[in-house]
Amino acid sequence: MGNSQSAARVVAPLSFLYDFSAQQYGMFSKPNMLDVHNRNLAAFSPYPYFIAGFFFPQQIFQLVWLWKLWKSDGTPQENETMGRFAWVYSLGNVCIGTWMFFWNSNDLKTSNVFVIINTVAQLAYISTQLPPLDTSSTPNVLTHIVSKTFAGIGVLDLLHNTSAAYYRNVPPSSLVQIATGLGFAAAAGVSDWIFGGCLVYDLVALSVGQEGSWGRLLGGYAALTAGIVGLRNWLYPRYKKSQNKSREGYARINPGEE
Repeated sequence: MGNSQSAARVVAPLSFLYDFSAQQYGMFSKPNMLDVHNRNLAAFSPYPYFIAGFFFPQQIFQLVWLWKLWKSDGTPQENETMGRFAWVYSLGNVCIGTWMFFWNSNDLKTSNVFVIINTVAQLAYISTQLPPLDTSSTPNVLTHIVSKTFAGIGVLDLLHNTSAAYYRNVPPSSLVQIATGLGFAAAAGVSDWIFGGCLVYDLVALSVGQEGSWGRLLGGYAALTAGIVGLRNWLYPRYKKSQNKSREGYARINPGEE
């Protein structure tokens, strides 16, 4: 495990630099990312500047997380958590960095392969490998933020690239519209504030990027998803806590009835 963590401390920053360099290429080359986006509009094309608005703060969190990973001055459990995620993180950076070259070449079907790999890897990690959130642990909190924002924007990337690669200028069918609402609602029902917030952001970006009734429906889905995330993470825990207190009070008053 020690050798693996030592390697991760080197590989993760290098993967960040690779992805960051590829993003600069994507922005300043001709055609650039936005040019390709505008040529391939589809039902899940977001408003492009929402992507930039997401990546800037996310990269700040990544840099802080990388600094903590490099220092490795946490507990053994914290270091192990960061080291384990570092490999998934590095895979994601390599995939998204490589995606850029195919996207800017307008080879969207090939670029979609890298999007699928990244999104599946990030979702698999946060759903099966990520330990519970511990707000008293900075490395744990940072790992939750970085991994869940990676997965959250990955959902948008997957919808966007797939629709642009295979369904350019094709309006969403009724089935697609219903499935979109059900899918995001189901995901929101099992999401915390971090990943759930990313899902809401995805839908807002899509709603602003689309027009007409589909754009308005996506906006409604964003509000619904936000409501479900809030219900699950704020209202329901408080209701459950109050119910537990009521049961404890009843048990103290009627100890013989237990």
